[in-house]
Amino acid sequence: MKRLGELFWAFFRIGALTFGGGYAMIALLDHECVEKRQWLTADELMDITVVAESTPGPIAINCATYTGWRQAGLAGAVSATVGIVLPAFLLFWGLSFCFEELLDLPVLEWAFRGIRAAVAVLVLEAGAKMLLKLRKKPQGRSLRTGLAAAGFGLALLARVLGWPISTIELMLLAGIAGVLLFRDTPAGKGAENP
Repeated sequence: MKRLGELFWAFFRIGALTFGGGYAMIALLDHECVEKRQWLTADELMDITVVAESTPGPIAINCATYTGWRQAGLAGAVSATVGIVLPAFLLFWGLSFCFEELLDLPVLEWAFRGIRAAVAVLVLEAGAKMLLKLRKKPQGRSLRTGLAAAGFGLALLARVLGWPISTIELMLLAGIAGVLLFRDTPAGKGAENP
């Protein structure tokens, strides 16, 4: 029961303190689950992030569910998932009673402009941390860095030129490139993943 309470409150705080969705939550997930509580390793969080991005549902909820499952089975998964979802549910439920009045407040619009800047910083921080963790692994370092740079360049070029490329297409291209580039390297538990 103690572990279930820890999971609930840890993910409740993450859900309550993060604006900007799942990508903005990655930095907090890293701090809480890897650095502070050591529920996951940095590699596991990176792998969860990749899998969560590839599956239906918000990335933060998928990460919370997996972490809860790893720590306390089904009850842990439920506890962590409810913890991360409940703050947003309560916030939107409360706002639903006065939403029209709030839209007319200039101070709220100004606050959201500031929050957008903070969200951009959180997303960039999460991306930078993941890129630095990729560079620390010796095996296939230059290939991984090149693949990340190519993906970033392709996404940026697509935005500038107005090409309709989705994150799903980028993930599929990165997966195909990963299979082609890393198929000769050992994989699985106990092996150094590229």
